[in-house]
This record gives sequence, C-alpha cells and structure tokens, in this order.
Amino acid sequence: MKHLPRLFENNRAWAAEVLRSDPEFFVRLSRQQAPKYLWIGCSDSRVPANQIVGLMPGEMFVHRNVANVFVHSDLNALSALHFAVEVLRVAHVIVCGHHGCGGVLAALRGERQGLVDNWLRHVGDVREKHRTRLAPRGTEDEELSRLCRLNVVEQVLNVSNTTVVRDAWARGQPLAVHGWIYGLKDGLLHDLGVTGTSEAEIAASYAQVVETLAG
Repeated sequence: MKHLPRLFENNRAWAAEVLRSDPEFFVRLSRQQAPKYLWIGCSDSRVPANQIVGLMPGEMFVHRNVANVFVHSDLNALSALHFAVEVLRVAHVIVCGHHGCGGVLAALRGERQGLVDNWLRHVGDVREKHRTRLAPRGTEDEELSRLCRLNVVEQVLNVSNTTVVRDAWARGQPLAVHGWIYGLKDGLLHDLGVTGTSEAEIAASYAQVVETLAG
C-alpha cells in the first residue's frame, strides 16, 4: 500500500508504449527541453494540461495552483514565468481556467474553507472588482461561469503587467499572452479573446472582453 504499485505499473506501461512508437523519445527528451508554451492553470485533477491539448512531455512548461491565480507577490509563479520566458524562450503564455472551479465557487459564495481562504482572497478581489457584472441574474451556475471567465481575464492582465513580460516585449522578444477556459462537461477549450503581444493589445482586448462578460 505504501509503495502505490498501481502507479508504478501504469508508469512502466506508459513508458513502454512511448518507446514502441518512438524508441529515441526519452533520449532526446533528456538532453533538453524546448517548449513553445507556458501553461498557467488550475491544480484541479480534472484539467491535465498536456493531455487536453494533445502535447507530449517536453512540449509545454506548466505552472498550476488553486483557481489559476497569478499575483505579483507569488515568487513561485514569477519564477516559473521568468524561467519560461527568459531561459526557455517560450512564445506563448496561456492562462487557462475552467468552468465549475471549486475555488472560484468558494470565492463567489464567500465560503470559509480554511487556509486556502487566504489564497482565494485574490479571486474574491476579482469578485469585488466586478460586483456589478456578477449581480445575481440567472442561476448560480451562470454566475459561477462569469466569475470563472473574469478570473482568467484578470490573471491575464496580471501576467502581462509583470516586469518579465514587459521586459520581453521591450526587447522585441516574440511573446503572446492568452486567456482560455476549459469545459469539464465537454472537454473543450474556449479562447476568451483576451490576448496580445504588447501592453496596448492586452489593454484593448481586456476592455472589450470585460464589457462582453457584463452580459
């Protein structure tokens, strides 16, 4: 029980299957990683980053936390962003949330969960910022859907406002930031439209998307 044999069996089966299709895969992978994408997503076990976009190990650099939050005081997230942009030279940063997020739901309801409440305060700030857009209309699921999307939009803005991203743009490094959301009920990704390769593009798309989400 303490050794979790099932997981080791799954690992051996997976490695063998990869080698059958590409005998040199792990040799190449061990030499370097050269992903084009940084994924900033939720820790939810139902949203496996590589799998839902059909990418193999080595093709996506991943940072995940509860409710896909990116704040400037989080040195873990900032370090991942810095390494991805300045060392790995990724071309795309994707902030991806998902519908039905438990962390976002707790923030919407103002529920107390324990220690995580301190982290979810950031989502609560998004709720307060967009209070009028989240005024009750329709079902709670519809309110939750709006807050999940608004949370992604705000985190895209936060990523774009970091010195890491702004310095990359200032030196002419090709880098795009995107905001997506994933549907647990159908397994499909949706582009929220908040995207850009400069501060001006992000600001313009942010304003447009926020107004759209008011409806």
